[in-house]
Amino acid sequence: MGEFRFDILANALPLLIEGLWVTLYVSLLSFLLALSIGFTVGILRSRSPLLRAILAPYVEVFRGTPLLIQLFFIYYGLPSLGITLDSLTAGILGLGMNGGAYISEIIRGALLSVEKGQQDAAMSLGLSWFQSMIHVILPQAVSVAIPSLVNSFSALLKESSLVSVLAITELTRVSQLIYTRTFRALEVYLAVGALYFIMTYFASRVSKRLEWKFQVSGRL
Repeated sequence: MGEFRFDILANALPLLIEGLWVTLYVSLLSFLLALSIGFTVGILRSRSPLLRAILAPYVEVFRGTPLLIQLFFIYYGLPSLGITLDSLTAGILGLGMNGGAYISEIIRGALLSVEKGQQDAAMSLGLSWFQSMIHVILPQAVSVAIPSLVNSFSALLKESSLVSVLAITELTRVSQLIYTRTFRALEVYLAVGALYFIMTYFASRVSKRLEWKFQVSGRL
């Protein structure tokens, strides 16, 4: 068994950093898409049983099938229907739609946790449904949903490694390329694991900070 080779990591550092930036880019864009979908679907599904039934297939399909299969379908399957996407767009779309299905349930649950009297009070003050949702209901729901939303981002960040199957040169794909050149799995995958851990740890710290901030503002 050979000794740990720090020179392998030193030589691979530029490639690892490049892959790290691609991972962050894909994860952030995917999460923004997931938030947009999740808030829209979650709000609509919480409003009426009809909308809940109409949007249920999207939520159930994306929560009930593997993300990897969804990525393959979007990138390799949609061209058969005349829809061709580049690998980066397909990866972001797949991650975003998958994450949106989970976030929609987080938002729906958070909205339902707000007392119905809040909506009635807002309407009695002359606010429209949209105004009461923006100014009264959503702020309270978001404070409840923040820990779960940050957990969703952490999960999406780790799941972004799956887009490597679409030949996107993100962190996991870079680690595979470095391994094929060096055959040093210990150094390469230990470094990549550490980078993923640092990113998710930072996200968890942000979550705790946001929770504390909302708790303090709620007491004022």
